[in-house]
Amino acid sequence: MLKIILQLATIVYICARCSGMNNGVARTPPMGWLAWERFRCVIDCKTYPDSCISEKLFTDMADRLVEDGWKDVGYKLVNIDDCWSSKQRNDVNELEPDPERFPSGIPYLANYMHMRGLQLGIYGDYGTLTCGGYPGSMGYEKVDAQTFARWGVDMLKFDGCYSNSTQQEIGYPLMSKELNMTGRHMIYSCSWPAYQGGLPPKVDYKLLGEICNLWRNYGDIQDSFESVMTIINWWGDNQDVLIPAAGPGMWNDPDMLIGGDFSLSYDEARLQFGMWAIIAAPLFISVDLRTMDPKFRSMLQNEQVISVNQDPLGIQGRRVKMDKTNVQLWVRPLVGEEQAIAIFSTRTDGVPYEYYFTLSDLGIQKPASEYLMTDILDGTEQKVVEYTDTLSADVNPNGIRMFRAIPLK
Repeated sequence: MLKIILQLATIVYICARCSGMNNGVARTPPMGWLAWERFRCVIDCKTYPDSCISEKLFTDMADRLVEDGWKDVGYKLVNIDDCWSSKQRNDVNELEPDPERFPSGIPYLANYMHMRGLQLGIYGDYGTLTCGGYPGSMGYEKVDAQTFARWGVDMLKFDGCYSNSTQQEIGYPLMSKELNMTGRHMIYSCSWPAYQGGLPPKVDYKLLGEICNLWRNYGDIQDSFESVMTIINWWGDNQDVLIPAAGPGMWNDPDMLIGGDFSLSYDEARLQFGMWAIIAAPLFISVDLRTMDPKFRSMLQNEQVISVNQDPLGIQGRRVKMDKTNVQLWVRPLVGEEQAIAIFSTRTDGVPYEYYFTLSDLGIQKPASEYLMTDILDGTEQKVVEYTDTLSADVNPNGIRMFRAIPLK
């Protein structure tokens, strides 16, 4: 009997792999708002009416995306995370939202988003339970995919708590197949590689690119600069694996943007935002948009940085230098032989550090002799430079400088 089950599982796995996503979505990294880092699993709406996982929270955030300029620069997804559902499935085994916290239902929320030019994302888990202890999708993949499609959902974040590696090897491709079968083009975000250490041989990035639109490679981000830097350094250390895996429709996901929450300084938040653009990451803000400092809002709406993130070439950036001064140099190729350059410092000596570099340090495949260099974070500097000129940038402690190099001749 076990042999038959394993044979059937293999057939499902192969079929899902052959079909791939091919869903035409996420051709550039998705952008929007996601509840988890800021609001977690707060369900006590009597004590925390403005912070609990509820219908009101998501309509409030949708209103802020529209009214405060977020939608205009590309942030269009409003993503529900864990703890939204009832503790039990209904009598036909469908998931249902908690009736007290979501009295109008998920289709109402989807329509609320769509009427405002936004999209709705939702959370699921392949295991027997979600990480928060709500019903998982194991054994209910088809019914859940059909439910999400019927509700008008635009993205599924699919976690992996309460499942093991063998089950995940079956479940993630199977849910991809079931989502495709609904006929609704939903972004499929897979947490699978994060549960397997993020690296080959346990993680098959070729398969991930065929079945998922984005995937969490690493552990959850926390509200600290240390967490941000741990993720960035892991990306740099493993870039030879990660860069070939990414491209239009399939993205490595280092987790949420947290600038404007409690721990990051303004410079640290800019560093995270800039590096997420360089590494072609999904831009999902997890901040209370109703109360965030306007300077963080203005920074995260920087259209020049967003244009780097959304570059249609879809090539993830590369770390080209990391020296003993605790300064790193990264570059990302863009359309038209342009280059996005990031220099950041984690020095602790308390003063800006003057960093020297040349464009020839970047390993540009088809270099021009001259480039127009634009400061894309501050917008205060634009000059023509030679490919071999020695350039300098003052970088604040835990800060970043970013430039766009446009070839002239």
